[in-house]
Amino acid sequence: MRSARLKRALDLIGAATTLTVTGPLLAVASAAVWADMGRPIFFRQERPGRGGVPFAMIKFRTMRDAVGADGRPLPDAERLTRLGRLLRATSIDELPELWNVLRGDMSLVGPRPLLMRYLGRYSAEQQRRHDVRPGITGWAQVNGRNTLGWDAKFALDVWYVDHWSNWLDLTILARTAWTVLRRDGISHGAEATMPEFMGPAVADGAGTGAGPVSASRG
Repeated sequence: MRSARLKRALDLIGAATTLTVTGPLLAVASAAVWADMGRPIFFRQERPGRGGVPFAMIKFRTMRDAVGADGRPLPDAERLTRLGRLLRATSIDELPELWNVLRGDMSLVGPRPLLMRYLGRYSAEQQRRHDVRPGITGWAQVNGRNTLGWDAKFALDVWYVDHWSNWLDLTILARTAWTVLRRDGISHGAEATMPEFMGPAVADGAGTGAGPVSASRG
């Protein structure tokens, strides 16, 4: 079955139920972030939604605002705190995105919303990942997550756009729970995040389109 109305209904029910059930966990995580890093507790960043329309994505903060002697932010791996690593490893840092689902910015399942500056770097085929609402989890996240190169990840995103169904969404949600429990694909090599996506025409030797700058986690 491929019903957009049913998908939205499942999003609302799933997000509201999960927020209710995880309320105590959200409170503990908020207190832990405040004690570890102070305010703000949440990290807000503009990300592209359906059609590339920007929205403010909300996550738990996992990195300090630390800068080097030159005044530039330190690499992600150096700014990521021990608590931040735990929140990422357990995907607790993603739970505030359920508010984005309730608002209609995101879906429970869909391609992950990446950085706004990537919009001009996608190929025409890769741009199709924005034909649906972005998701908290997706087909790429249960098939390798951050162990995948960019080209492979985007190919899985586009496959989802062409083949999504309500049953597939339920399957992805079930596999996501298993992936989180096993902590599969929680990092990309030694980096705290995925390396910067430079575009399909600037691919490295593995064809990932990745540059040396650590800049995105999705």
